[in-house]
Amino acid sequence: MKNKLLFIFIIIFIAAWSATVVYFFEKKQSTGLPISKKIKVVTTLFPTYDFAKQIGGDKIEVTLLLPPGMEPHVFEPTPLDIIKISQADIFVYTGDFMEPWVTDILSGINNINLKVVNTSDGVEMIKDTDGHENSDGLDPHIWLDLNNASIMVEDILKALVVVDPVNKIFYQNNAKFYTNKLSILDSHYHNELSKCSKDEFIHGGHFVFGYLANRYGLKYLSAQGFSPDSEPTPQQLISLSKQIKKLGLNYIYFEELVDPKVAKTIADETGAQLLLLHGAHNLSEQELSNGITYEQIMENNLTNLKIGLQCQ
Repeated sequence: MKNKLLFIFIIIFIAAWSATVVYFFEKKQSTGLPISKKIKVVTTLFPTYDFAKQIGGDKIEVTLLLPPGMEPHVFEPTPLDIIKISQADIFVYTGDFMEPWVTDILSGINNINLKVVNTSDGVEMIKDTDGHENSDGLDPHIWLDLNNASIMVEDILKALVVVDPVNKIFYQNNAKFYTNKLSILDSHYHNELSKCSKDEFIHGGHFVFGYLANRYGLKYLSAQGFSPDSEPTPQQLISLSKQIKKLGLNYIYFEELVDPKVAKTIADETGAQLLLLHGAHNLSEQELSNGITYEQIMENNLTNLKIGLQCQ
């Protein structure tokens, strides 16, 4: 453990030294004219990555730490990731419940100008209402409530304005435009889901959609707890299968980037069909190359919820 910590501190020292050398080299090469510099933003999950892009536009350079296709619950930052964070102007993460590794990493970074944004600030956390438990019992998937998404956007906006006050109006206008779009989508969710004959959906993955269900007055059951690696018991599978039959549900949902074997097992038992609900943690390589946005993911989720909940 000591060797690992020593290695991390060496990497951070090299990163800081490299950044200093680059700074003085650029200063020496300067002609005296103002140099246009993009604000470097490093984010942990796809939602914060997309939010930052929507606000910052061409004024910022955004990096997503998660490699395409990686499930974030198993992610651990590499030495290269630590260097990226230490050289950033702004570091954005979702919260201590989603990224418990952040505190230790930040304690070893010697960049006094780094602006750290915890986008759970201002968000009312909810508990896992499905009876699953983690160490604290709080659901970390805050971005799946569109109102929370707007709060997260505001948290990122505040940091950009502090770091780059010259472009304050630009950032504020972009954030206002984007949060208005999220508000409109939120209204669509409320309107469309009020026309459904069912108010409960069942998901064969880990507990992701608690905030979404809570926002729109839906009931939600999942096969697993917060970790996608947790295995449901036979009794839990039997209970979910019985519930699908009892409610007359024709679909069971599966999530992105996770083997849907549990959902398939329940589908085989009940005759239900599989349907995707995207947790928006991260994107596949194909989705990333196609330029999929958080807004599009949430629009597609609404479409699939309407199918599963038998909406008019």
